[in-house]
Amino acid sequence: MSSPSFKIPQSVLVVIHSPQLDVLLIERAKQPDFWQSVTGSKDALDESWRTTAIREVAEETGIEVGSPEVPQAHLVDWNIENHYEIYPVWRHRYAPGITHNLEHVFGLMVPRDIPITLAPREHTQHLWLPWQEAADKCFSPSNAEAILQLPRFIGKARGG
Repeated sequence: MSSPSFKIPQSVLVVIHSPQLDVLLIERAKQPDFWQSVTGSKDALDESWRTTAIREVAEETGIEVGSPEVPQAHLVDWNIENHYEIYPVWRHRYAPGITHNLEHVFGLMVPRDIPITLAPREHTQHLWLPWQEAADKCFSPSNAEAILQLPRFIGKARGG
């Protein structure tokens, strides 16, 4: 019998946005009306934050960082980390005694008309909203706060 595989309590949050500051939100499949940006845990402790962000964006949206439409430089490490308590409903995914997660924040600028392919077991629909509206719609306080930081970081995504 194999031992259970627990999630690593280190994750990324990737605020995907257009040059016009519209933000992509995705709805969780098992929690209707739970809107969020791309999030996901490291697959291994030594996986870099950037690698985790690129993998999670591809898995959850089908967007390929490093493609002609989305150059590597458009994924910007905001150097923001959030340490928060894991909601009790999700603690069973982590090793016993793990109650907090460390989240590292990135921004990713993409064309507004880029095709989105959701992972149907994870997300049911997506929408684009102006950044303030997107922040208001997010369930997670750390996600909402990250979106509110977007205007501060937009120049970096544009190479400024």
